[in-house]
Amino acid sequence: MSEVRPFILDIPQSQLDQLNQRIDLTRWPDKETVDDWSQGTPLAALQDLVGYWRHEYDWRRCEARLNALGQFKTEVQGLEVHFLHVRSPRADAVPLLMTHGWPGSVIEFMGVIDALTNPPAGEMAFHVVAPSLPGFGFSGKPTETGWGVPKIAMAWIELMARLGYPRWLAQGGDWGSAVTSAIGIIRPEACLGIHINMPIARPQEADLANPSPAEQKALKALQHYQDWDAGYSKQQSTRPQSLGYGLVDSPVGLAGWIFEKMWAWTDNDGSPYDALSRDQILDNLMLYWLPGTGASSARLYWESFSSFGEFRIELPVAVSAYPKEILPAPRKWVERNLGNLVHWGDMDKGGHFAAWEQPEAFVRELRTAFALMV
Repeated sequence: MSEVRPFILDIPQSQLDQLNQRIDLTRWPDKETVDDWSQGTPLAALQDLVGYWRHEYDWRRCEARLNALGQFKTEVQGLEVHFLHVRSPRADAVPLLMTHGWPGSVIEFMGVIDALTNPPAGEMAFHVVAPSLPGFGFSGKPTETGWGVPKIAMAWIELMARLGYPRWLAQGGDWGSAVTSAIGIIRPEACLGIHINMPIARPQEADLANPSPAEQKALKALQHYQDWDAGYSKQQSTRPQSLGYGLVDSPVGLAGWIFEKMWAWTDNDGSPYDALSRDQILDNLMLYWLPGTGASSARLYWESFSSFGEFRIELPVAVSAYPKEILPAPRKWVERNLGNLVHWGDMDKGGHFAAWEQPEAFVRELRTAFALMV
């Protein structure tokens, strides 16, 4: 079925009532034995967020916003794909494919879509296509193995052709960076270039002998990630199904698992709310809770987390390096994989969720970068 169908969200009230009932029946654990986030999401912080979720959060606001933007579904390679498709009124707008990661969703792009599609006169405009990854959001959940990064990249190329776009650009961070890089490796004729905000690169042995200050900073961050921040990825890449039972059954369990990353991976001064609001965090969380994607989203790690190796991209590439990125990669490491790096932006502020945390700076970077490719 190659038909592209409008998709309207209208979650039954019974599902929202059941969510509230599950929250009310939560059996909370005892408090952590430290006064910080080093053991995971603190009890008081999670109870505060969940209290807001239960008593003040308005899902219908988010639902209406998504419906107003324009949601669609189509079957690609046997899997139903959900995507936002927001066309610019500008005749000279360039199609832009944007891919999110984990634990994000298309919610990450809500704050940049209007600026990208309706810019001031003289600024570059885009038609935005933002799909939900397989097993994420309201896309279908793969029922067999094989839906790793390369297959997703091929599916996205097919999606853009189906939408009638003969020339387009691509952007991504986190898994979106991996998928966008895979598109660059495939080098479809229609893709003019890519932008990534989490470049994937690793040091070589020679880099370790006499590292520059930038390399020292990156190596320290990589070591911290391995020692203190990689547990989620090990679990999701080895036993996603075991983890999924808790994430799909317990809204508080899901919130505790994801909320911690909003603290650890954003550029904040101690609180996740320095970077993102409660509503933003919960809008995103609902795109995991409502469709029950705790297990299916984690399986992408099982499919692809160990597959990153040496690669080469010859398409034009732009990179924005944010200071609080979880896996920073110095330009020296990244350039080895790229045959045509047209822009490198060292950003003043921002973390892993670039578009979400710093929407205005993110949009400026895209315009600067993509102007060099079209």
